[in-house]
Amino acid sequence: MKNLYITSDGVLERKENTLYFVSRGNKKPLPISKIQSIYAYGSLTITSQALHLLALNKIPVHFFNRYGFYEGSFYPRERLLSGDLLVKQVEHYLDGEKRLALAKAFVRGAIRNMVRNVSKYKLEDKKIELGGILHELNDATKITEVMNVEARAKIEYYDGFNYILPEEFRFERRSRQPPENAVNALISFGNSLLYATVLSEIYNTQLNPTISYLHEPSERRFSLALDVSEVFKPLLVDRLIFYLVNKQMLRLEHFRDELNKCLLNADGRKIFLRNYQERLEKTIKHRTLRRNVSYQRLIRLECYKLVKHLIGVQEYEPFVIWW
Repeated sequence: MKNLYITSDGVLERKENTLYFVSRGNKKPLPISKIQSIYAYGSLTITSQALHLLALNKIPVHFFNRYGFYEGSFYPRERLLSGDLLVKQVEHYLDGEKRLALAKAFVRGAIRNMVRNVSKYKLEDKKIELGGILHELNDATKITEVMNVEARAKIEYYDGFNYILPEEFRFERRSRQPPENAVNALISFGNSLLYATVLSEIYNTQLNPTISYLHEPSERRFSLALDVSEVFKPLLVDRLIFYLVNKQMLRLEHFRDELNKCLLNADGRKIFLRNYQERLEKTIKHRTLRRNVSYQRLIRLECYKLVKHLIGVQEYEPFVIWW
């Protein structure tokens, strides 16, 4: 099964048990049995019957605005419910020590993966600096202190982008909404995309996506997806950015400057989305399972590890890149 990325305006409609995408007079049938999630970047209208078919097939639809930022999701009714696990999730949030342990684990995984990336590009100074910041995580006694450690690590890590990417992609500082330059545009676009991917994987487990540990739970977002995303950003977003820019597959001509912001244009988005999907489908031999698994499957496995931690089977250890 694959993700479906819709980048043009149109309508999703249903005729009997077939889903169609109608755009500019063209009507294209979609193989619903082969779709895992839908990512809508255009102005998409969905008929009620199409929504019903999507719900029956347990297919989430993630919506992004004209700037490529995540707006929300159509999240089919959960099918893998577990009252016991929900109680355990809440318990680990309400218990300060248990929540702190999980928050530290997410940040520890994120920083270790940052270290793997700077090591890959032989940035020894950055590796040492990040190692020192990682060590400080042990002394954190509050969630705010954990987030401060993560923020300092990101500042150091993102500074390393200037040694990895060409001069025209100079990265001065992290700016989100709006992104001020091309690199910020890529990071924001990629992170938003990854958030939706993680949410889709959580949907296929018994985890409740609204109960989180590093990020504060919110009524308007699935904050557990934010927690898990931190671990995978260096692999699925940052390495993709390095690849696309250094191979000149994405150039400055693929961006458009608007008032105080820089955004990917339509062609740039298509290039990023196509290569992102290819990266999700890429496989690596898992060191524990002893078989090839896709990068996207690694996210699901991470969710399963979290479940084991919550029910007391095995302590959670975050995913760390080994290649």
